[in-house]
Amino acid sequence: MPRIASLHLYPLKSCRGIALDAAVLGRAGLEYGGAADREWMVVDLRGRFLTQREAPRMALITPALEGTSLVLCAPGMQALHVPLDIAFGRNATLDVQVWNHACRAFDEGDEAARWLSQFLSRPLRLARFDPGHKRASNRERSGGVEALNRFSDGYPMLLVSRASLADLNDRLLENGREALPMDRFRPNIVIDDVGPFDEDRFVSLTDGEVVLKPVKPCPRCPIPSIDQATGLRGADPLDILARYRNDPALGVIFGQNTIAAGGLGARLAVGQRFVAEWNF
Repeated sequence: MPRIASLHLYPLKSCRGIALDAAVLGRAGLEYGGAADREWMVVDLRGRFLTQREAPRMALITPALEGTSLVLCAPGMQALHVPLDIAFGRNATLDVQVWNHACRAFDEGDEAARWLSQFLSRPLRLARFDPGHKRASNRERSGGVEALNRFSDGYPMLLVSRASLADLNDRLLENGREALPMDRFRPNIVIDDVGPFDEDRFVSLTDGEVVLKPVKPCPRCPIPSIDQATGLRGADPLDILARYRNDPALGVIFGQNTIAAGGLGARLAVGQRFVAEWNF
C-alpha cells in the first residue's frame, strides 16, 4: 500500500520548502500553521512572477512559521517577519501574473520589497494570494472537480515517489553523474512502498474520506539543475530523463500533478497509507 514518506509546504513560491510531519488538505493544496502552499509569490514591478529559473538565489530563501509570522531568512540578511493575519495586507493590492493567469493580490509592503530587492539584486515586491479570488485547475484534467490553486503553476499538489527518484539516480550514476536529492523536484507529497513511476498509473489514492487524484504528468523545467543548498546551477538531469520520460505533448515529465477529490479539511500525515486504484 502506498505510504506518505514526507510532506512539504512551500509558502513562498520557488523558495525553500518546509518539511512537515502532518498538514491539512486544503482547497488549494497543503496548509499548516496559518499558511498555505504557494500563498506568497515574488513579483517584479510589472507584477510578473519570479522563480529560480531567472533567480537561482531564491533557493537560499528559507521560510519558517513562527507564532503569528511567516519568517524569511537568507544569507547575510536579517530575518523578515511577515504577519500571517491577512488583514494586515488588505489595504494595499497589486496586479500580478503567474504564467497566463492575471489577478489582484495583496502587497506585503515596502519592508518586504526592500528585503527581496536587496537579496535578489533587482526591484521586487512580495505578493500574497487573495483567498477571495478563485483560480481553478484545468477542469478537463481534473475530471470536472473544482481544484483550486493559489500561486502554484497550475495544480495544487505535486506527488512523486521515492522509487522514481531512485530510478533516475541509478541512471545518473550509470552516466557518471551525481545522484540528486528529492528537493530538486519540489514535491508536496512523497510516497513510498511503490515501484518506479507507479504514480503515473494511479487513478486515485484513498484513505477514508481523503481521495488524492493524480491528473497530469508534471513537465519539468530547468529548476532541478539548481542545487537547493547553494543556489548554484549544476548538471541538468533533463537530458537523462528525456531518454525515457519524454511525453510527445508535454515534454520531459517527472511526478504527477495531483488534486483532492475528497477529504478537504482532513489531516495528512507522514506514515499514512492509501488504497490505490490503478489505471489498468
